[in-house]
Amino acid sequence: MKAVPALDTATRRSLALLMAGALLPLAACTSGEDGPSSEGGGSGASRDVPHLDREQVASGGTLRWAVDTLPPTLNAFQPSADASTERVAGATLPSLFTLDPAARPQLNTDFLQAADVTEKEPRQTVVYKLNPEARWSSGRRIGVADFKAQWKALGGSKNSFGAARNAGYDRIKQVTRGKGAHEVKVVFRKPYADWKSLFTPLYPKSVMGSAKGFKRGARSSLPVSAGPFKVERISRNDTSVTLVRNGKWWGDTAKLKRIVLRVVPRDERKSALARGKLDLAEIDVSTLRRIVSAHKGQAGGEDAKSESQRDGGRGDGKHAASSGKEARKRAAQDRNLRHIAVRHAFEPAYTQLALNGAEGPLADERVRRAVARAIDREALAKKALHGTGLPVKALGSHLRMIDQDGYADNSDALGDQDVESAQSLLAEAGWEDGSAGSGPTADADAKKADDGKRDGEKSGSEKDGRNDEKDGRNDEKDGRNDGKDAGKDKDSQDDAGGGSENRAAGAPGLAPVTAAEAARLAGQPLNLSSVTAGQRASVLTQAARVKLRSAKESGSERRVRKARAALKDATRARADADELRLLSDGGAKTQRTKEGKPLTLRFVLPAGPGSESIRATGARIARELTRIGVRTQMKKVSDEDYFANHIAEGDYDLALYSWPGTAYPATDARPIYAKPAAAADGSLLVEQNYTRVGTNQIDQLFDQASKELDDGARNDLIKRADARIWAAAGSVPLYQRPQLVAAQEKIANAGAFGFETPRYQDIGYEKQ
Repeated sequence: MKAVPALDTATRRSLALLMAGALLPLAACTSGEDGPSSEGGGSGASRDVPHLDREQVASGGTLRWAVDTLPPTLNAFQPSADASTERVAGATLPSLFTLDPAARPQLNTDFLQAADVTEKEPRQTVVYKLNPEARWSSGRRIGVADFKAQWKALGGSKNSFGAARNAGYDRIKQVTRGKGAHEVKVVFRKPYADWKSLFTPLYPKSVMGSAKGFKRGARSSLPVSAGPFKVERISRNDTSVTLVRNGKWWGDTAKLKRIVLRVVPRDERKSALARGKLDLAEIDVSTLRRIVSAHKGQAGGEDAKSESQRDGGRGDGKHAASSGKEARKRAAQDRNLRHIAVRHAFEPAYTQLALNGAEGPLADERVRRAVARAIDREALAKKALHGTGLPVKALGSHLRMIDQDGYADNSDALGDQDVESAQSLLAEAGWEDGSAGSGPTADADAKKADDGKRDGEKSGSEKDGRNDEKDGRNDEKDGRNDGKDAGKDKDSQDDAGGGSENRAAGAPGLAPVTAAEAARLAGQPLNLSSVTAGQRASVLTQAARVKLRSAKESGSERRVRKARAALKDATRARADADELRLLSDGGAKTQRTKEGKPLTLRFVLPAGPGSESIRATGARIARELTRIGVRTQMKKVSDEDYFANHIAEGDYDLALYSWPGTAYPATDARPIYAKPAAAADGSLLVEQNYTRVGTNQIDQLFDQASKELDDGARNDLIKRADARIWAAAGSVPLYQRPQLVAAQEKIANAGAFGFETPRYQDIGYEKQ
């Protein structure tokens, strides 16, 4: 989950949805001295970028910056554009307005001297006064022809070119030369509040002036640019994009000689950083832990030493030599990682619970509100943000992030967590509480819960903390040497059965088993009860760690890969056991029914690696829903199918995914919350409203906000729209996601940007 300022909103939304499963809990803070800046809002974590004046930044050098993909196109307005496209555009093309840490648009004086609304009646008119030095690398001045070509290409008329978005451009009536020599006059057909979002990035007329230019003129190269950098080459062989200084740039000369955007998958970045192959990269929790461990001098020191001592104690020279080689390799990696700082801030994106209101029980607003009020958002935020050093606070808005200008917590429109109120709403909707009849099942469950407590077994809610903490960790426990701060030999502890992970849920510690015994047991499924399923998961975990330890000692990479695959299988078995325990938890309220039908909701979650945390959040929510008599059928699907075949198609009742924030909610958030309408073919047109929940009032408030040119009045309309979205209970914002960026400690003016637009010409290395 998967995680860049000023991105095209449609692109960022798709990326955030697809990366929803990559959301991870974090375990440490920053290894550098600079904490998150207090700029931009109330949390103090809107950004974490070490600032140096340009005079303190050296000239020259290369920055190797990790990206997820090669840009499929360099035209940010094509449907295939992605985050890599946006990064290239930010460094090489005009941005008329940039964003500050609070997501406030700021005039970019490299391109504009001024930009103002000069008339509101009879039509809104904006006059751009261009910087007379602003030129394309071809030598031609940036001017009205470029503005007009971009408007025509994106305006949504029959002559436009099928752009990914046209918001705002479709409201323009005409683009002409202004009175001054360097002025562009834009007249709108109807008022447009977010006019500062337009013409960023701005492409030359050679790209936007024809359908051929739009589709092919910037697909794999940018022949003409106008930024501190230009594209030198895109290499399909080593999957990188090289940007070099633009000699025709009139502004402050770029400090870096070149930027290399290199494709490095997120699960490979830990290794790339350790080998000194990257300078800047967004990272996951396992990479964070590895860096912190290296800074403490433990991962390559004590771990390697203890490994060598164990082998030496056996008198096996081959093993000792192998361990010594591994220790030297780890020590070299540690030296590289000690020069890495981790910058952390709130990402301008948030995780939400989506409630599909198209059909089924959730079509009733009372049921949606009951589900929403049963959830402890603060507790979920605390779990997700544990150990990050970021303030723990549930997000209170669908439309603005915590540090964003104009943010207000409007969750009062729904109300705080209130189990009794949630139960009353369900009763009002006709869902009866089956506990009144008690019955053998309820009595047996109650007895089981009581017996378990007498025997020292914790209830499901009491065990939540232990099991939840494991959900986001298990798949990264490659012998524990990579990821723990304490420099102890965790492999030997776990293999001996001393770790807490070797205990079944609610069961005493398991005795150590040999690899052969574990393999035999692993192939024999145990009874379908929560305790025995937990025991089986523990046996599988123990066996996998035995295999992993043995494989590492053998030096066989093939055996190590197989052992790690077995460990992941054990992780999935643990997740299944936890789900089974949830469904059989005697402390849960008896399931509600209506006309003989039980209240069961389909909860769809991604199944892929890196999705452990989002599944853990889902399990916590499911546990909370049992308290009001709502059961969930947890369905884990492949990452490829998760969005395309379930979220977009409406094949779910409950789901977790992420949306990015936006500086322009009046425009960008409207399609997410617009009331679905019937299409000509009889289908439901939902735009991006995948919950299928909307109201006429919400639509009206967005329409008014998009036309309101007064900032204060527009903010009030956005707050009112947000309150109505809360009340409709189609989606429940849970928490803003953390953003982690690993950076060479000498890098200045780059890090965890949050909303802020990078100033690429200022990024560089601190002078020695």
